[in-house]
Amino acid sequence: MRQLAPDFFIHSGDQIYADGVLQPEVPLSDGSLWRNVVTEAKSHVAITLEDFRGNFAYNLMDANKQRFASEVPFLVQWDDHETRNNWYPSQIIGIDAYAEERSASLLAARANRARFEYNPFRISPANADRVYRSLSYGPLLDVFLLDERSYRGPNSPNLQPTLDADAAFLAQEQLQWLKRALLHSPATWKVIASDMPLSLLVPDGNPDVPPGTWETWANGDDGVPRGRELEVMDLLAFIHAHDIKNIVWVTADVHYASAIAYDPGRAQFATFKPFWEFVAGPLNAGTFGPNSIDATFGPEVKFQSVPAGMLGNRPPTEGLQFFGYATIDGTSRVLTVSLRDLHNNVLYTVDIPPEGA
Repeated sequence: MRQLAPDFFIHSGDQIYADGVLQPEVPLSDGSLWRNVVTEAKSHVAITLEDFRGNFAYNLMDANKQRFASEVPFLVQWDDHETRNNWYPSQIIGIDAYAEERSASLLAARANRARFEYNPFRISPANADRVYRSLSYGPLLDVFLLDERSYRGPNSPNLQPTLDADAAFLAQEQLQWLKRALLHSPATWKVIASDMPLSLLVPDGNPDVPPGTWETWANGDDGVPRGRELEVMDLLAFIHAHDIKNIVWVTADVHYASAIAYDPGRAQFATFKPFWEFVAGPLNAGTFGPNSIDATFGPEVKFQSVPAGMLGNRPPTEGLQFFGYATIDGTSRVLTVSLRDLHNNVLYTVDIPPEGA
């Protein structure tokens, strides 16, 4: 990625695995051993502020990341593993590893402080700990980074018929900010960086959570929008009503790469403009997938980087690490997005002409 000399890098979250305890050695399916460098902070789940700081410091031990970070600006979001797998505000964690501190909100506050300390942020005094924000890159591009952790309701079956606090994902203040920012953006392209995918199904499989609980926007029923999908419907309808052009979504969370095209002709809710969503990762975590997909908003998977039925959690030694790369032609304003492997091989690419060009 550094050799491509990008103008910036969107880090969609799961920058650390604060809940990922490292073992010195892990047997692999081919009989070999994966060996980890283990520090004190990585020998147990993160509880204290120093634990979270130690997780961020651990990643900076890597020479490749040091070189990359010294040359490329980071636009950083967060997802769940900065705190704990699939956490949500006010959650009381029910597993023994967190007996010392069971409040997910308190752990998240410590995680967020460490994240701000170990990443570059332009901080507003009025919103010192706010994650969601936008950045302008001239007349061709604005980037809108979302926070899908801090304001969500509890993970649930995600089938609420109305958009109440339990169905919140961005929640109203952030959703209204995003609408205003998109409406007033003068840029040709508007990239929404969502730390979780729109339609890929991500169950909350934690042992202290009831079965049938969902972690992301989608609920798996393929029907009319319900639960957190109501926020997506609201946003897409606003974009359509105000004729806001050239919006592309980029995301991660799941551990493979995918390109997904959305079309109202296939959707249960059809009052929106067609758009693309690009999923890329992991950088150096285990690889697994692909995830099933919810049909509510008319998604069509154009590409996925792993085969159906792949055995889960493949190690980085197998080369299944992926990233996304995008360019905008200054003359035609065509956005070209490619999904690549760790050797920079282009696995999938698409040229998207701007609407109204």
